[in-house]
Amino acid sequence: MDLYERIIELSQQGYYCSQILMKLLLETLREENSALVKAMMGLCGGVGFSGGCCGCMTAGTCMISYLTGKGSDNEPESADHKPMMKEFTEWFKARMVPEFGSTNCCDVIHFDPAKRIEMCPPIIADTYEKCVELLEKKDLL
Repeated sequence: MDLYERIIELSQQGYYCSQILMKLLLETLREENSALVKAMMGLCGGVGFSGGCCGCMTAGTCMISYLTGKGSDNEPESADHKPMMKEFTEWFKARMVPEFGSTNCCDVIHFDPAKRIEMCPPIIADTYEKCVELLEKKDLL
């Protein structure tokens, strides 16, 4: 199954953008973490379905942070964490702003669930591929 087909399958199972991205990363890592996938729902629809910052942008930063961020008292964040955040967020803005005018969910789907089905899968796929590229470049995947 290719990436786009998997995204559609997860969407049909009721997952939203940020959840799909984290599920894809966990599948890549051969891990399961249903609590994390559940928590990612808070980023959906532009943070809590408010129409704000696209869930793909926030989820992409979470994907990178999952492998580079500080996770415990004795675990420092990776030296690559902030540079990867910067590279990803700059890429995401360059990907979204020319087409949609912003990185906000409301500007992409205009609160129309039908547009979510049309507009979101390519953004999810592009975001996943960019995060994987960044993580692989640092030998984290």
